[in-house]
Amino acid sequence: MNMQRISEVVLLVAGFALGLCACHTVKVNKHKPWIETSYHGVITENMDIVQLDPPLVALDKDAPVPYAGEICAFKIHGLEAPFEAVVLNGTSGEGQLRAKGLVDCELQKEYTFIIQAHDCGAGPGGTGGKKSHKAVVHIQVNDVNEFSPVFREAQYHTAVTEGKIYDSILQVEATDQDCSPQYSQICNYQITTTNTPFAIDRNGNIRNTEKLSFEKQQQYEVLVTAFDCGQKRSTESVAVHIDVKPVCKPGWQGWDKRVDYEPGTGSKQLFPKMNLETCGGLLSSVRTTVELQTSHIGKGCDRETYSEKSLQKLCGASSGSTDLLPAPSASTNWTASLVTDSERDSDLIFRFDGRQAAKIPDQVVPQNLTDQFTVATWMKHGPNPGLRAEKETLLCNSDKTEMNRHHYSLYVHNCRLVFLLRRDFIQVDTFRPAEFHWKLDQICDKEWHYYVINVEFPVVTLFVDGVTYDPYLVTDDWPIHPSQIDVQLTVGACWQGGEVTKPRFTQYFRGSLSGLTIRPGKIESQKVISCLQACKEGLDINSLESLGKGIKFHFNPAQSILVMEGEDLENMNAALRKVSYINSRQFPTPGIRHLHISTSVQCFGEDTCIFIPDIDAVVMVLQPSEPRITIAGVDRLTRPAADLRGPAGLTLFQDLHIISTVTKGDTASHHTGRPGVQEEIIHNLDYCDILVLGEELRPEQESLQLQRSTLLGKHLDATNSTSGMSIYGVDSMSNYEQVIRQVYYHNWHPVQTPDRKFRLTCSELNGRYTSNEFTLEISVLHKSEAGEHVNHMVAPSQYMQVVPHLAMVHSLYPTHGPGAPSAATVVIVICIAALVVVVVLGIYRIHLTHQQEGRNSDTTKERELDWDDSALNITVNPMESFQEPQGAEEEASEEDEEDDDEEEDDDITSAESNDSEEEEEVPGALSVKQGSKRGQLDWDNSTLTY
Repeated sequence: MNMQRISEVVLLVAGFALGLCACHTVKVNKHKPWIETSYHGVITENMDIVQLDPPLVALDKDAPVPYAGEICAFKIHGLEAPFEAVVLNGTSGEGQLRAKGLVDCELQKEYTFIIQAHDCGAGPGGTGGKKSHKAVVHIQVNDVNEFSPVFREAQYHTAVTEGKIYDSILQVEATDQDCSPQYSQICNYQITTTNTPFAIDRNGNIRNTEKLSFEKQQQYEVLVTAFDCGQKRSTESVAVHIDVKPVCKPGWQGWDKRVDYEPGTGSKQLFPKMNLETCGGLLSSVRTTVELQTSHIGKGCDRETYSEKSLQKLCGASSGSTDLLPAPSASTNWTASLVTDSERDSDLIFRFDGRQAAKIPDQVVPQNLTDQFTVATWMKHGPNPGLRAEKETLLCNSDKTEMNRHHYSLYVHNCRLVFLLRRDFIQVDTFRPAEFHWKLDQICDKEWHYYVINVEFPVVTLFVDGVTYDPYLVTDDWPIHPSQIDVQLTVGACWQGGEVTKPRFTQYFRGSLSGLTIRPGKIESQKVISCLQACKEGLDINSLESLGKGIKFHFNPAQSILVMEGEDLENMNAALRKVSYINSRQFPTPGIRHLHISTSVQCFGEDTCIFIPDIDAVVMVLQPSEPRITIAGVDRLTRPAADLRGPAGLTLFQDLHIISTVTKGDTASHHTGRPGVQEEIIHNLDYCDILVLGEELRPEQESLQLQRSTLLGKHLDATNSTSGMSIYGVDSMSNYEQVIRQVYYHNWHPVQTPDRKFRLTCSELNGRYTSNEFTLEISVLHKSEAGEHVNHMVAPSQYMQVVPHLAMVHSLYPTHGPGAPSAATVVIVICIAALVVVVVLGIYRIHLTHQQEGRNSDTTKERELDWDDSALNITVNPMESFQEPQGAEEEASEEDEEDDDEEEDDDITSAESNDSEEEEEVPGALSVKQGSKRGQLDWDNSTLTY
């Protein structure tokens, strides 16, 4: 309170005192106490003293009269306020306002109530006391910062699109339970997570400080804390999750960049979950191209890697073609100087860089090309900038000297294929079709293609990958007049022998060639051409019937490119999910195959439409289970020299067996430690070689032979030399077995030749898989050794056929005992021996007659009955029959017969049993089975030596 007011109070009190003194004797407790009309107080929560303004003081004019002028109490009226007023000094009237208990601002911030002062009355008993007027008290409860901020949410979650800067991605909010604005308001927020591209303002708004990338990070989690205005921090931070969404980009979604393909599983879907995202754009049509790129696999596809000749046999091509680019060898040395690419998994490839060419020897060049012939080749060629005006010659037949006339040639000019055919002058000197031009993208696309030119003059047709193309331009020229000039056929360039000072090559080819052939006199059918270039791998569509009527599709001939078109987006998505990869090779080439998908769309009524990015993926062909080719059989033969001298010779591999196995479960066995399961499989072979080990064969006295009739009906051929025999062609293992079992070794003078060894190996896929090296050793028994074997019952088949019958003759005449034979018995035995000699001579004459008739008759039998006279040196010792008892002779006779029967059964193979002929009855009860024993096989005069 101010000083003036205090002075007034003091004067008033003094006046009251003077009045009381003057009237003391008159009246007691005449006046009521006096207090202020209103009070304002402040109390801090959790405290009990109220600070009042003005202070609580009651005055009474009766002072200093005892009791009447004293203040005895302050009483509170009204609400049940948690306060009480106490008198500190009754004489001065000072009082104090206190809280009865703890005051909580969060429960009630303000209180208002009524207070009155009471004096002590007229006497000590308090009677006659007076009350002051009622004063209003207003009390405010001051807050204490006892609560921490708390976030309204346990965690926050939002999503943003990549590539944008946001002013506010998300707003977090915290609250405080304190009652005052100072402590209940949140004055600040803070991100406690470090190294994040986000910031937050004092209102809780989170923003990104840089552009977010879906590829870099797809989700962020940041922690945020809050502070109230009293700088009290929240007890727990809140987690804020921010997802980064990619910008909606039109394109294909749901596809894998790599698809693994296990060999032998047939067709596999490439994009089973694929769909096209248009970002809300409405499309009127979609066109998608799926391309399988296999240019790094051989000739652009995983074809069977058999030789060109074998493929021609498999496809039924006409015989008589001439290979102008064979593998270099002693007999085909004209390709030795060319650059080859041997890393391919297919036929030999020749690369021409504009500097190499080859002359074809005159004895190899097909002569007298008629009005019908075929030229075929594999070619890989690309554009050559700066050389567009120069011709690039694949094949050229030109004058060797004097002049420079081109009789026929095949060349590329400005990415156009041109075939030149100049006809010879016959009767009429008129223009005739001479140059045939084709303009195709394949000629310069740097990919492998199979080109076939069928000539049926004057019609010339081109096949590229099995598809027919007619020439877009045909030009005429004069015929070539006859001359005595020799011609030169070249590959890779054209020979210029005349009109120049020095003959040279010109018009070099730049590209790759393989399998360049000419077949005179006949053209190939389209079926054969398609077979020769057929691809073993490609694209496929599962369930063509379910594509829907609105989907159009088209495959190229090699099925490496698929084009699909439709108007309905969902139908197109479903169609693309059905596209699959297939590889029908039994042992495909492992590695990657690239996939490229391009898409173009059209929109409704818009000049510009959305752009669909291309897709690049790969098909990974896993390593196939490799076959193990095993050759088994008898690896040592011991035969008398007579077997080798006979016309039939010695069958080398009569007990041969070829099998192939693979180990299944290689991956599982690797992890479990268990061996894989061996399974026998059936596949083709492409060659088997029989190699002579040691000294080569001596042509004047020994050879390997094979009947040509054995090859009939099979895709096999054979070559023969002094170093061995090669059987080649793509055919089954069983057919190879049948042919190899019929290979004979013939030696006219085995005494002069040491024991022979032969090694047999077989191959599949041009040596990609080879068999074990099976070695066969031939031991020759000479005359003394053969006799010793006869005495020990191990005689060759010629002996085994006569001995049983002789034993039967002995048993007809039993001896009288272990002593010396009687003279009669000796005479009888000599007579029987003479009779046997007569019978043998008779059979020999019959054989000579039969052989003479067989030479004059035209028979289709592969083998004729023939008797080998080299095995007829039979010597019967009469004295041997008297050295053992009769029972022993009979037992020996029975054992000889059983051994003879067993040997017959063992010597008959499945191939020979079908060719067995009926027995021919011979006088003297001696019968000979044709084809049942090796030593008695008659050699057909039609047998050819390769």
